[in-house]
Amino acid sequence: MVYSLLKTTLIIIFMGVSLLTCAEETPFSDFSGSLNGKIVVLTRNAPTTYFTDRDGHLSGPEHDMVSAFAREQGFDVTFKVLDTVEEILSELQRGGGDFAAAGLSKTKERSDHFVFGPVYQEIEQQVICQKGNRIRKIKDLIGKDVLVIKKSSYESRLRQLKSKHPKLEWRTTSDLSTEQILHLVWKGEVDCTVADSNIVSIHRRFMPELNVSISLSPKDSLVWLFPKETEILKNSVKPWFSHVTKNGKLKALMEKYYGHVDFFDYYDLKVFKKRIKKRLPKFHQQIKSAAKQHQFPWELLAAISYQESHWDPRAKSPTGVRGFMMLTQTTAASLGVTDRLNPRQSISGGAKYLRRMINRIPEHIQEPDRTWMGLASYNVGFSHLKDARKIAAELNQNPNSWHSVKNALPLLSQKKYYRHLKYGYARGVEPVIYVERIRNYYDILLILEKDFS
Repeated sequence: MVYSLLKTTLIIIFMGVSLLTCAEETPFSDFSGSLNGKIVVLTRNAPTTYFTDRDGHLSGPEHDMVSAFAREQGFDVTFKVLDTVEEILSELQRGGGDFAAAGLSKTKERSDHFVFGPVYQEIEQQVICQKGNRIRKIKDLIGKDVLVIKKSSYESRLRQLKSKHPKLEWRTTSDLSTEQILHLVWKGEVDCTVADSNIVSIHRRFMPELNVSISLSPKDSLVWLFPKETEILKNSVKPWFSHVTKNGKLKALMEKYYGHVDFFDYYDLKVFKKRIKKRLPKFHQQIKSAAKQHQFPWELLAAISYQESHWDPRAKSPTGVRGFMMLTQTTAASLGVTDRLNPRQSISGGAKYLRRMINRIPEHIQEPDRTWMGLASYNVGFSHLKDARKIAAELNQNPNSWHSVKNALPLLSQKKYYRHLKYGYARGVEPVIYVERIRNYYDILLILEKDFS
């Protein structure tokens, strides 16, 4: 069961190519390389590092960062995938790779053997327990079955805490990943564990019963690790990270993988999972057919329809939008929908309308940004999306990046901005929430895809 969850988790898709590539920007100048044009990078399989998506493409935050770095420096990169952090550190120490990119934290113990690259993400170590376990202080962990990864930053932090809480005990494992331990906690086979907040934020959407009990301060910094004697860090990596931090490409990548996961609604996700079993099967084939016709993943269309109506073909809003895809009378008429309460007509019309919205997004905007902007248009209208992109550009942000547009949309409701816009005021916060909810539902449906195959 643990292997099954890990296997399915690794196929999470975040559509499109790396957001670190932008055709409109001038390529970063090359630095002198010291490795004869080739690098070997150590990593591990996880949604927060490196995985193969459902289309067979390599993906993940670490994969995308390393690939963009290698491409811009003229390196050929080989990823060496190992099972555990302990194996990665041992392999790097013995010279089996040029550096490690695997969601690794800066720790005092690691500084004795390695040098750290620039910080690219800050996270918290969180104590995660079964639902019902009330852990409010460190001393509440005494007597609990706590399982963590051996030789991890989690174990290091627990050793520090033990100096103040001598009775604190825990078990370690070299055989399981953090993701697998979280699954054991969710199943009730382990009381608690410690995990990085970025890992928790992704997995908690699929296992909402996981209880984030407390955070262990201070925050941790994620970095690439290098051997003690290395030229690539000084000559290439540090300047490159400085560049992609300043031009916003690093933030864009983090948006791709984490931009929607901070939105967490325990009750909503519980209800959603129940309705996947009870309501979705009735409409699955109709959704699949319409999605195929208009060239969408069916899971995306299912996620949109759930956000619109909770898969209720007779849904109605106070503003008069109705049906499975909650179409207005005007929109329905333009799509040839004669009966908005007919689920087949509504699904087909909604898919057609979404394709229409996405097709209006400029072609030079790449996926997945193109789809997220299309969804925002579906909600707030294409004209207001154009205004938001204009605001982003005026703020010296990238109007072709969903990350930038997402930050600009809420400004549509501020007089300072909307009084100068062609299409005026709009409730810009709503399309942001709309898109983030759909992205959450979409991810969950991708995990459960095998149940509908």
